[in-house]
Amino acid sequence: MGLTDDEKAFYDALAANDSAKTAMGDAKLKVIAAELITQVKKSVTIDWTLRESARAKIKVMVRRILNKHGYPPDLQEEAVKTVLAQAELLCAEWV
Repeated sequence: MGLTDDEKAFYDALAANDSAKTAMGDAKLKVIAAELITQVKKSVTIDWTLRESARAKIKVMVRRILNKHGYPPDLQEEAVKTVLAQAELLCAEWV
């Protein structure tokens, strides 16, 4: 699909819900995944998983990106949780 490993992880998190994948399409989800990677990488710090304020900031940022691209609102909460979980797994390589 032409995605990096990190983008693929976020794409999979967004596409985990079949109705979101159907509604948004692969191309739109790829754009969202790429933007999420860029913005989350800029925002993570060494202790972001431990500091609630840093975690909340990233959570809000993810929601804004999903809203900006029209991700279905009823599916956003689960997508945000999944994206944050992916970020926790991947962030050791970023910091």
